[in-house]
Amino acid sequence: MLPLNLPLYPVKIIQSDRKQLIYDPIRKKNVALTPEEWVRQQFIQFLIHEKGYSPSLLSNEVSIELNGTKRRCDTVLYSNTLKPVLIIEYKSPNVEISQQVFDQIVRYNSVLRVPYIIVTNGLRHFCCHLNYEMLSASFLCEIPDYKTLKDDYFDAK
Repeated sequence: MLPLNLPLYPVKIIQSDRKQLIYDPIRKKNVALTPEEWVRQQFIQFLIHEKGYSPSLLSNEVSIELNGTKRRCDTVLYSNTLKPVLIIEYKSPNVEISQQVFDQIVRYNSVLRVPYIIVTNGLRHFCCHLNYEMLSASFLCEIPDYKTLKDDYFDAK
């Protein structure tokens, strides 16, 4: 798979028929190994190992209904009370992060209303904090660690 702008974590890859599968520890099953899935699995490991995120509070392929149509958020981080706190949208490394990609995650967020969104293609990562009281959004220099999110959003809100 393509090298990413992330540490390389060990993953379980198997060959099934004519395609490769990668084990998703969040969904607890093997899924097709696509470039986007490679980004997801490496990014999740980054969140767990480098940023201290709890795997039990992460969920992949979260179904939402948007304007009468079913959609799926790539990854959602929940608080300990199961309130969504962060949405992540993954793209293949060969997909440029564009306004269209941000528009997609913002549409999903119109349903979940999380304070953080992340968009990544594995090479470039963008994290945005949304302040609903001030009606503002600000890009962060780095992805917040779990402790910051927990202190700010898990217990108080």
